[in-house]
Amino acid sequence: MTRMLFRDDAYRSEAPATVTEVAEGGVALDATLFYPRGGGQPGDCGRLVWAGGEMAVADTVKGAGAAILLVPAEGATPPPPGTAVVQHLDWNRRHRHMRVHTALHLLSVVIPLPVTGGAIGAEKGRLDFDMEEAPEDKAALQEALNALIARDLPVTEDWITDDDLAANPGLVKTMSVAPPTGQGRVRLIRIGQGDAQVDLQPCGGTHVARTGEIGPVRLGKIEKKGRQNRRVNLHLET
Repeated sequence: MTRMLFRDDAYRSEAPATVTEVAEGGVALDATLFYPRGGGQPGDCGRLVWAGGEMAVADTVKGAGAAILLVPAEGATPPPPGTAVVQHLDWNRRHRHMRVHTALHLLSVVIPLPVTGGAIGAEKGRLDFDMEEAPEDKAALQEALNALIARDLPVTEDWITDDDLAANPGLVKTMSVAPPTGQGRVRLIRIGQGDAQVDLQPCGGTHVARTGEIGPVRLGKIEKKGRQNRRVNLHLET
């Protein structure tokens, strides 16, 4: 099982590791900074460096069981099992994913409707809502969203048991993707604390530490995606 360093510290961009396996889908390490594709968030990229060699990482995916695989860029030669490597994360790209991801959690606050899908990018993201009609005042939604961001609320994690989640189905906002269960516990992302809490929902992705780090955002197109689905696009302004 790969230790998920990105879960311990989403801000860490460099770390040592040892290659445990070179599989058909990529390179497995004993501990990884690289987030694997999932929950609408892209896999991380970067590079591995070792004595006498280097491999560009084009993507990161989930392998069999609990494995996390770093996908070599085209033409790159993976290090053999047992090699001590240093991981170098493409931090700028990851940090932009973190900003967009947290902004999308806040978008689900200003549009308090069930979420039917979503995607995260380095420049923009989107959520699909179970929404029959498009919002009447997009400018007001954007203003409310940027006001939440500007409050610079703390973003923290908590853990609950699978049973606790089953007893509190209202925590789950997504209709299309169920939170990962079966490990005995589920990670929650909390935005705000105490009376200032604005959101709490299951999530396995990476997030900024405070909402102010997101910076200003702009709401883009609101697209019709089926009879009762509306896609709301969100863009980072900086």
